[in-house]
Amino acid sequence: MLAAHLPALQVVIPLMAAPLCAIFRRGYLGWLIAVAANWFAFAAAILLVFRVLEEGTISYAMGGWVPPIGIEYRVDIINVFVLLVVTGVGSVIIPFARAGTAARFNNTDQAWFYTMYLLALTGLLGVTITGDAFNIFVFLEISSLASYVMIAMGRDRRALTAAYQYLIMGTIGATFIVLGVGMLWAMTGTLNLADLAERIPEVSDTRPVLVALAFLTVGISLKLALFPLHLWLPNAYAYAPAVASAFLAGTATKVAIYLFVRIFYTVFGGSGFFSTTPLPEMFLVLSVVAMFAASVVAVFQDDVKRMFAYSSVAQIGFITLGISFVTEAGLTAAMVHLFNHAIMKAGIFLMLGAIMFRLASVQIDDLAGIGRKMPITMAGIVILGLGLLGVPGTSGFISKWWLVLAALENGHWWLVALIVLASLVTMLYVGRVVEVAYFREPSAKVAVMREAPASMLIPAYVLVLATIYFGLETNWSVGLAEQAAAKLMSAVY
Repeated sequence: MLAAHLPALQVVIPLMAAPLCAIFRRGYLGWLIAVAANWFAFAAAILLVFRVLEEGTISYAMGGWVPPIGIEYRVDIINVFVLLVVTGVGSVIIPFARAGTAARFNNTDQAWFYTMYLLALTGLLGVTITGDAFNIFVFLEISSLASYVMIAMGRDRRALTAAYQYLIMGTIGATFIVLGVGMLWAMTGTLNLADLAERIPEVSDTRPVLVALAFLTVGISLKLALFPLHLWLPNAYAYAPAVASAFLAGTATKVAIYLFVRIFYTVFGGSGFFSTTPLPEMFLVLSVVAMFAASVVAVFQDDVKRMFAYSSVAQIGFITLGISFVTEAGLTAAMVHLFNHAIMKAGIFLMLGAIMFRLASVQIDDLAGIGRKMPITMAGIVILGLGLLGVPGTSGFISKWWLVLAALENGHWWLVALIVLASLVTMLYVGRVVEVAYFREPSAKVAVMREAPASMLIPAYVLVLATIYFGLETNWSVGLAEQAAAKLMSAVY
């Protein structure tokens, strides 16, 4: 009986757990509640993966109302893959949170932090699993509002400015999305995504549908931080608490990318927009610019969190480049990199959180010689940095390999050179961190430091080991990504 309600429980359990943290107002109890809720969601996602592989698409009607009249939670191979990423990354991050939040916040503030974390998780899971367009907007706002609060809880006063900037840009993005959804409803009379996919071809040549497509393009691009709509991301990641930075980097933009492919491939894919509009070419150009521009800016950053925040913008460019090919190989590359980048970037921000815990700074000059005093932490950053670079033996190499194959399949041999060159730019900013950490004498402050606590290192190293594992064993990650890509492409004609 419980298994039949897993799609609803996936969202309901974190949602119910969030106010419990606020009611009890005890940091340790709030952490336990957050761990239990997140791990339940992860277990539910694993069970849903097996159900989808065995049974195919799962439709869960809310309140007994049959879709498309009622609200539907719809689970297929595309979104169950993303559910697994979000809950899996969150399940690793939340154990890490205990030491950092206890040192940074009082009991009440810890409880509020875990409340916001669970609300953000609820919103992201809701966006991923719902089959209703308006519910997407509602869940996006839940996750966004909670994210603003988490960012504002950073120790630096600039966190408030970053949260405010994110709020303004996020609100603009949400407004574009709800306007686009409203126009689609006005033209089709439905909000159900599967029903929209069937009805849009009948009105695809009307101006309101084209305007809706434009609004959704801009709104979702803001949420996923596609260049040049990425301006909220660097400060948000740089000044948020380490746990919030890792969570947002590993999940929030990934869910926005999922929403992007869901809307454009399954809702609009059957309407010929890929052949009648310049969307693929536009995203290809923006992706290539993001890959280079954001990486070059990252090289010159003095704050290492900010450096890897710009790196995220560049890596998002790699993902959207695969999406722009409108081929099964391109989508496979995009989905694989969505998975791999979530692991790598969440791991890097957790490692930086461990350094912040000991040093209270991640300014690059303050990290001089830290590789000698925190060798385990720095080794993790180096391995994850090699993953971003795409070194063989790491999951990042698998992502780049599939992207190269997709480019060659499309006859874009020149893109192969750009992919390799953009990856080499990654080496410059990762190399800066390595040079400072290992080849400079420790400062007086670093000289008396010790390694991060095991409660931080163990969760972070789960992601490091995952980066290595999925670089060597690809049947599972690439296999699910290939199935998701095939299903997405089956909607395009």
